[in-house]
Amino acid sequence: MGKALRNRPAGVRGTWLERLVAHPGRLSIAYFLVLIGLSTMLLMLPVSSRTHTVTDFNTAFFTAVSALSTCGIAIVNTAGFWTYFGQAVILVSIQMGGLGVMTFASLITMTISRRIRVSQKLLAADELGASKLSEVQSVITVVLVCTFSVEAIAFFMLLPALLRLNEGHAVHSLWEAVFFAVASYNNAGFTPDSAGLYVNSWGVGLPILLSAFVGTLGFPVILNIVKTARRHDGPRHWNLHTKLTVTTTLGLVTASLVWFLLVEWNNRTLFWNADISSKLWHALVAAVMPRSAGFDISWMPHVTEQTKLFMSMIMFIGGGSASTAGGIRVTTFATLILVCRASFMRRKDDAVFGKRLHTQTVIMAIAITATCGALIYVASLILLTITQRSLTDILFECCSAFGLGGYTLGVADTSNPGTLYVLAILMFVGRLGPMTVAYAISKPQPPQAVRYPAESIIVG
Repeated sequence: MGKALRNRPAGVRGTWLERLVAHPGRLSIAYFLVLIGLSTMLLMLPVSSRTHTVTDFNTAFFTAVSALSTCGIAIVNTAGFWTYFGQAVILVSIQMGGLGVMTFASLITMTISRRIRVSQKLLAADELGASKLSEVQSVITVVLVCTFSVEAIAFFMLLPALLRLNEGHAVHSLWEAVFFAVASYNNAGFTPDSAGLYVNSWGVGLPILLSAFVGTLGFPVILNIVKTARRHDGPRHWNLHTKLTVTTTLGLVTASLVWFLLVEWNNRTLFWNADISSKLWHALVAAVMPRSAGFDISWMPHVTEQTKLFMSMIMFIGGGSASTAGGIRVTTFATLILVCRASFMRRKDDAVFGKRLHTQTVIMAIAITATCGALIYVASLILLTITQRSLTDILFECCSAFGLGGYTLGVADTSNPGTLYVLAILMFVGRLGPMTVAYAISKPQPPQAVRYPAESIIVG
């Protein structure tokens, strides 16, 4: 088939499979939908639930989407409702979703056509963060190696603490270590701990926190840092993308930490008789986890309305590009800040770290933010119509679903299926990315023959 694809004359449509491979956006969505269907069917099987009965479609479907999108919003207790088989289905779904839709779509294309087409390389390069088309295949290899390496390190860090907490129960501790290692790096808030409190232990929580933080940086950043370290160069030799991602991420984490310490420190409902260690731990969790990994949601309903709104913004921003996180991504947010700075200071260029941002980067950042903001707005209107929840709770839930934050205030309700499907769509778009969806539904446009003269308009 690979030779047929290469030698097919222009204008010949070919089979449905060849047309699908030639259109990377549609291939990605098709791949994701197939995985959702398969995971949903497996979770509906009696062997997946502890009641040994067929799980209703809505619960199985929402759980499958939440796992594959690496969001982690759970509408049933993961350890209490699902058997080991069901948990294994969730874990594999998290891994498949975390590795990235474009990773597997590219691998499928290489298998079918023996090479990646230029259109596929362009979208894969954008998803994986490759700076050149020739780097796509090598970056895919790095993605796989990096993912399994970090998960292995997290596993060995988690195992001793889990053995201690489980009083030496080896099999159960091994399973929990594997589950936490995969879920934390992929920033999915599902937990095999039925009480949901193991992450409050420093021995378990700290490795999860570190793994989740690495997962939000993105493969391009990790690759660039490793390459720079091998050359024994310092951070000043990082590329612009890495510098912007690390700087903005640290800024957001610091802002979240300071906010939580200032606003929630004296929250008597949240910290009744809590010691300093517990308060600091919750502050660290609030600083890192909400951006993509929603482990331990027991404290979330007790925060103030101001903190809910602040966390909604943090989850909307999300993590790094080509990472396991969602949202508009930190580099998009940083680009908007730089554009605003340049505009208000009447600068011609958006410069940072001695580099100038490309005009196309600025246009893309504005388009992504506007589109995602409109999506959150429409979803919030729908949920306000079909539920009796407050605007703050609904906005929080929408941002958590789109940003793959995993935190929930209970807006996702099995008794109201409409909420499940609205949030599932947000998770779907959040995982694929708005540009992938746009590429899938749009038709290729011919080169613009005429470029019209520019004229200024009054804005602001």
